[in-house]
Amino acid sequence: MTSGYLFENFNWNIPESWKVIRSIDLHTGGEPLRVLIHGLPEIKGNTILEKRRYFRENLDYIRTGTMFEPRGHADMYGAIITEPVTDNADFGTFFIHNEGYSTMCGHAIIALVKLVLDTHLIEKNDKNPEIIIDAPPGQIKAVAEINNGIVQKVSFTNVPSFVLYQNETVEVEGIGKVKFDISFGGAFYALCEASQFDLRLVSSEYYQLIKTGRKIKQKIADKYDVKHPFEEDLSFLYGTIFVGPPLQDPEIHSRNVCIFANGEVDRSSTGSGVSARAAQLFLKQDLKIQESIRIESILGSTMDVKILESTTYGPYEAVIPEVSGRAHITGKHTFFFDPDDPLRKGFMFR
Repeated sequence: MTSGYLFENFNWNIPESWKVIRSIDLHTGGEPLRVLIHGLPEIKGNTILEKRRYFRENLDYIRTGTMFEPRGHADMYGAIITEPVTDNADFGTFFIHNEGYSTMCGHAIIALVKLVLDTHLIEKNDKNPEIIIDAPPGQIKAVAEINNGIVQKVSFTNVPSFVLYQNETVEVEGIGKVKFDISFGGAFYALCEASQFDLRLVSSEYYQLIKTGRKIKQKIADKYDVKHPFEEDLSFLYGTIFVGPPLQDPEIHSRNVCIFANGEVDRSSTGSGVSARAAQLFLKQDLKIQESIRIESILGSTMDVKILESTTYGPYEAVIPEVSGRAHITGKHTFFFDPDDPLRKGFMFR
């Protein structure tokens, strides 16, 4: 008798009235990515930001239904793949999570390149193929390192990254004075040295990190005008990044713990976050052009970031970062949406 003996002749048909959405799930450095691959209606718009806006205004139940419980959890993260909106891109994408829609996601870019190449959704014959992706903040170019037909590592050139505010201080109730910079790496982050707080950047401090990160983000967002120089849809504070020394290898530059969206904790080093860090470190003259550093996450997984060049972006001195990391495929899922289920759109306690 096998453990699955009841299902040997399983032949159940999904009711026609049910909506069916399929996904492939991956992780980059421990941070999940649920890619919705089947069951989506047409997503209208001529640009990625227009498509994202259409999805938010008309199809948001798909986000909540796949990110929230009972199909997801408070720290789930997802991506929608669209047709490209520029002539030379391979595909387009935007990103979903517990609070809504992010402007950029480095861990998702790494995972998406892994997905399309390992599953042969896109065929490239090069040993180091280039994938061009239309994303909310602009076009992203990524290069994969392939060994025996499997993507081992992905590097992508991020959008111009810059510091919006430097050496600012805000009074946060229950915490006190908080020193921070605000830096953009595809999304805006408040960067705070963890040494200011009675916090360790480890998993046992998970709930306190969430509480502290959310309070800091809210206070700064209320007091400071966080504005992108060109795109209103990118003009908001996405998260708080606590920065500290490495805990597993002294050769690693530092540790990032990012609290973003509605209290999500990034399990990875945060691709857009390490880009924001690169811009900050360059402005402080602590990171040079063509210099690479490795940053670890709350799990101890790592990403590398290198400054390719300096540039200007609107009124700001900026850098072009290159971010590198590894992703892995974890599963393939079929989700059912029973129209009679009162919880079909999902729920979340945090």
